[in-house]
Amino acid sequence: MKEPLLSELSSPGRSGYGLPELDVPRESLDALIPPSCQRQDLPLPELSEMDVVRHFVRLSQKNASIDTGMVPLGSCTMKYNPKVNEDVSRFLGFSWIHPLQPEKTVQGALRLIYDLDRLLCAITGMEFFTLQPAAGAHGELTGMLMAKAYFDHRGEKRARVLVPDSSHGTNPATANMCGFQVTEVPSCLKGGVDLDALNAALGPDVAALMLTNPNTLGLFDERILKIAQSVHKSGALLYYDGANLNANLGLVRPGDLGFDIIHLNLHKTFSTPHGGGGPGAGPVGVKRELAPFLPSPIVCRRNSNGKKDEYFLDFGRPMSIGRVKAFWGNFLVLVRAYAYIRMHGGRGLQRIAEGAVLNANYVMNALKPYYDLPYDRTCQHEFVLSARRQKKKGVRALDIAKRLLDYGFHAPTVYFPLIVEEALMIEPTETESKATLDAFIEAMIAIAREAEENPDLVLHAPHATPVGRLDEVAAARKPNLHW
Repeated sequence: MKEPLLSELSSPGRSGYGLPELDVPRESLDALIPPSCQRQDLPLPELSEMDVVRHFVRLSQKNASIDTGMVPLGSCTMKYNPKVNEDVSRFLGFSWIHPLQPEKTVQGALRLIYDLDRLLCAITGMEFFTLQPAAGAHGELTGMLMAKAYFDHRGEKRARVLVPDSSHGTNPATANMCGFQVTEVPSCLKGGVDLDALNAALGPDVAALMLTNPNTLGLFDERILKIAQSVHKSGALLYYDGANLNANLGLVRPGDLGFDIIHLNLHKTFSTPHGGGGPGAGPVGVKRELAPFLPSPIVCRRNSNGKKDEYFLDFGRPMSIGRVKAFWGNFLVLVRAYAYIRMHGGRGLQRIAEGAVLNANYVMNALKPYYDLPYDRTCQHEFVLSARRQKKKGVRALDIAKRLLDYGFHAPTVYFPLIVEEALMIEPTETESKATLDAFIEAMIAIAREAEENPDLVLHAPHATPVGRLDEVAAARKPNLHW
C-alpha cells in the first residue's frame, strides 16, 4: 500500500500535544519576534501523535536495513553492530554531559578518549591520534591538511598528490580541496599499484600517495613495502585510507607497512549503525614527526601530585592545524567504538577480519562461474564482479542490483571502482551467517540465469517493492520537494 504524505493525512484542528493553562502574563508574538522575521504562511500538517508515530513506523518497515537483511555494500562495511554498544553510549555519565563542563567533572569521558587513542594506536601501528574528525572524508581532509602543514614547515613546495585509479572518489577530491594537483597512477594486471608507473610519477613535487590497502578491488597490494620505500625515498608521505580496515584487524598494521598518516571510519569498522548521513567518526593517526600538526586540543594524561591520573585538554600546540570540528568530536560514536574494541579484545578483532575474509572468498568463488571476475585471486573482505557477460543480453549491473531487491537483499555497490566495466562490488562482512550467504549466492545465480533466459524480468525489476523502477536521473536533477 502506498503511504500517504503527512500533508495528506492532515485534518484541520487535530493536534499531537497539549499545554497547561497559561499562568503568566500573555505576550504578543510581535513583541517577541519582529514581524519582518515571522513566517506568514507555514502550512504545517495537523496530526495527532499516533498519526505521526504510525506514519514513520510504516515508512521504516519499507526500508532496507542491516537489522532486516544483508547489506553487501562494497567498500562501506555495512555490518551488524551489537546493540549492547548502544546501551553503553546511553549511560548518563556519557550522554548527559556537556563539552564545556570543567575538566574535573568529566574525567571519565576524557579518560575514554585518551584510552581509545591508545587502543587505535595499538591496532594501527601509529603513534598519535586525533579523534575530532566527524567522518572518513573529514578525516581525509584533516590528514591532508596535516601533510600540507608538514611540508610548509619544512619549506618544501610539494604541489602534487598521487592516487591509484582504483581509489575512493574522496581521495582526489580531498587532495584537490587542500590545494594539491592530482596525478592518477594505473593498476597493474594483478589489481595493485603499477610500481613502474608509480616510480615514474614520483618526484620532488609529490607530497603523498593516498592508498587503500586492501584496495577497492578487495585486493591486498603484495608490493606495499616496495611502494612505501619508493614513496619515502622521494621524500613524500604514504597516506592510508582506512575504509577497508575491517579486513586487516589483528592481521596487519598499516603503520608497520610504512604508512605515515591514516584515517579510520569508526562507524564502519568499530560499531555505529551508519547511513543516512551519520553519525560518524573519522579519527586520524600519524607517526611521530607529524604529531605537532594534530588538531588542537588533544587529551593528555598527567600524574596529579602522586594521586590518581588526571586527564586534560592540551591547547598548547603552536604548530597545530587548528580545530577541525566544534568541541572534541562525535563523542558517543567514540563511546560505541571503545565498547566494541574492549568487548572483543585483540583476538576478537583478529577473528572479525578472518571472518570477513573467509566470507568474501566463499561468496566470490561460488559466483565466479556465473559472472566475470576481472581479478581472479584471493581477495580480502570484498571482491568485484563484472556483469559484462550479462550486458551482452542487455542486462546491466544496475538491473541486477534492482532485481536483488525482489529477493530481499540490499543491492551491492555498482559501477565502482571505475576501472571495472559493469562493476558489482560485494562485501558480505563477518557478521553474516553461512545460511544468509548461501541465500545471497542463490539469488545472484538465479538472476544470472534470468538474464540469460528471461532478461525482461530483470530489466523491469524490482517487482515486489513499495515502488517500482524509479527515474533516478530525474529524481537527482529535478527532485519533487512539494509537500
